[in-house]
Amino acid sequence: MLIFSHYQILEQVYESANSLIYRCLRNDDNQKVILKVLKEDYPSPEELTRYRQEYDIINHLAEVDGVINVYTLEKYQNTLVICLEDFGGLSLKQLLAQRQLSLPESLQLAIQITDILGQIHQQHIIHKDINPSNLILNPTTGVLKIIDFGIATQFFREMPILKNPNVLEGTLAYMSPEQTGRMNRSLDYRTDFYTLGVTFYELLTQKLPFDTSDAMALVHCLMAKKPPSPADINSDIPRAVSDIIMKLLEKTAEKRYQSAWGIKADLQACEIAWRETGLIEPFTLAQQDIAASFQIPQKLYGRELEIKTLLAAFERVAHFSKSISKTEMMLIAGDSGMGKSVLVKELYKSLTEKRGYLIAGKFDQFQRNIPYRAIVNAFE
Repeated sequence: MLIFSHYQILEQVYESANSLIYRCLRNDDNQKVILKVLKEDYPSPEELTRYRQEYDIINHLAEVDGVINVYTLEKYQNTLVICLEDFGGLSLKQLLAQRQLSLPESLQLAIQITDILGQIHQQHIIHKDINPSNLILNPTTGVLKIIDFGIATQFFREMPILKNPNVLEGTLAYMSPEQTGRMNRSLDYRTDFYTLGVTFYELLTQKLPFDTSDAMALVHCLMAKKPPSPADINSDIPRAVSDIIMKLLEKTAEKRYQSAWGIKADLQACEIAWRETGLIEPFTLAQQDIAASFQIPQKLYGRELEIKTLLAAFERVAHFSKSISKTEMMLIAGDSGMGKSVLVKELYKSLTEKRGYLIAGKFDQFQRNIPYRAIVNAFE
């Protein structure tokens, strides 16, 4: 058990792969607070930087009512501790474990979460890990807040890196297809809409869209398979509400909602219809959905033949028998910046489906003095 000079530990609330969460009493004023501590006795510089970044991001969002308040970032021995507010809430994950939420409850929570997320996006923050464990509700007051900005980013857009599914940042079951790094697409604020869709899916059905414990199989499902709609799982769920969730769960960001306000408007229409008539009729979605900025669809243009050739070669090699194995080599030529790397990344989806591996190295013009640098880089 950790011992803090300024705090009295009341209970351990949660333990993740990297952090320990404690509910504590602050000695100075007897106020209840939450302490988030790095588990490692000697955390890496990267882990310490991430904690400082989380503190800075939450501070940046201080004006957003639906974001947990942060008090201090303190040193503790060789690690860091973040002191956060304790408003007497429990996670939606805990709430779902206790009971099934009604449709009106789910709609009200969905509207609250969407509104908060929209305000976060207005501050140019992408959360990247919206899920019931990171949504805290006080059942008495009805106050709901979003927590855990450990992997949040202030970038407008970023390009995920291909990684083993077991070391991906975020919670895999709630992750957007592009966040897996295997879609050859950059990641922007619309990744949060996918995770929002998975969260709403679970609120209404008490199930996840894809039920598998195999990480690679789950990644393939995220990219290539369509989950059953909530209305097909539970016929009591109105088709209009189910359609909103399925739109959030589209594989490509362009087909999802483009703004939190568009999602909120459709959810509010459902909530009003249910309150007034007890019935939610299907309607045209996203009528008030206007993107805050111009977005070009993320796809390769003019490379259909090259992609087809590359994928055909991969399929030939992947379909081998015990008696016949195939090896092929393909050379892709072009000037710098022509899109050779992006073209090769079109293999990611097929690689995942076939449980293949990809390694890559690059000859850097500023590292010409290192022999075989690209080959060494690939095998590292």
